Amino acid sequence: MSESVTSLNKEDLPDARAARGRWLRYGVRVPLLLWHIVIHLPLTLVLITPLGERVRWGDEHLRHRAIRWWSGGLMRIFGFRVVRHGQPLGGPALVVANHLSWLDIELIHSARAVEFVAKAEISRWPLVGWLARRAGTIYHRRGSTESLASVAQMMVERLQQGAQVGVFPEGGTTDGNRVRVFHARIFQTAVEAGVPVQPVALRYLLNGQPNPNVPFTDGESFFVNFVRVLGEPSMTAEVHFLEPLQHAGDGRRRLAEGARARIVQALGHEA
Repeated sequence: MSESVTSLNKEDLPDARAARGRWLRYGVRVPLLLWHIVIHLPLTLVLITPLGERVRWGDEHLRHRAIRWWSGGLMRIFGFRVVRHGQPLGGPALVVANHLSWLDIELIHSARAVEFVAKAEISRWPLVGWLARRAGTIYHRRGSTESLASVAQMMVERLQQGAQVGVFPEGGTTDGNRVRVFHARIFQTAVEAGVPVQPVALRYLLNGQPNPNVPFTDGESFFVNFVRVLGEPSMTAEVHFLEPLQHAGDGRRRLAEGARARIVQALGHEA
């Protein structure tokens, strides 16, 4: 009996250590997150007003610099070390990426401020939805043909005005083990605006391997995922800015296939 209790206790030790580690990380990160929201967020909101759009800092607007500062800080608070590969384009472009998590937008924003197209549900997420709207996010009601048409028109207008617009052409998040087929229709905006497409590959690594605890699980809410990821061990977040594709008269489907192929190759997945 004594041996079986001892054996059971030994089996429980890893779980107990993991739980203690998680609560320790909450103890450090929650105060930092509150500081980021209470102190840094108001300053960010001041800088992303139209005034921040008129003032330039180096090769970008002050508004974009503020978005990168906020997003980079949020990634660090969640325990991510951001590693950037490649160079984001400086001019207008359609930025397309594989989609794993709500953190994808923050990860890309930490390197380059982009005006994203996102599902309308995100606008109702606490803090993230509101901040995304202030940062220029275009919201789309999934399943609505009317919404899709107006979003496409808005994307073309912003691209023609010199903005970078970001989309997740898979149409939803995955578990990170594969990259789904890209919807070609969304690439028509790059064709009409006459801008390049820059593929971006994203992944979240723990001890050099993709961490399955970052993507949403089936039916998981934003709040549950937010809290769970906040307590995860420190990780590496990789953002790969890949060679852009130019529209050469061969249509939106070739652009979609080419962008997906470059992302799949960068992630080491099978086509």
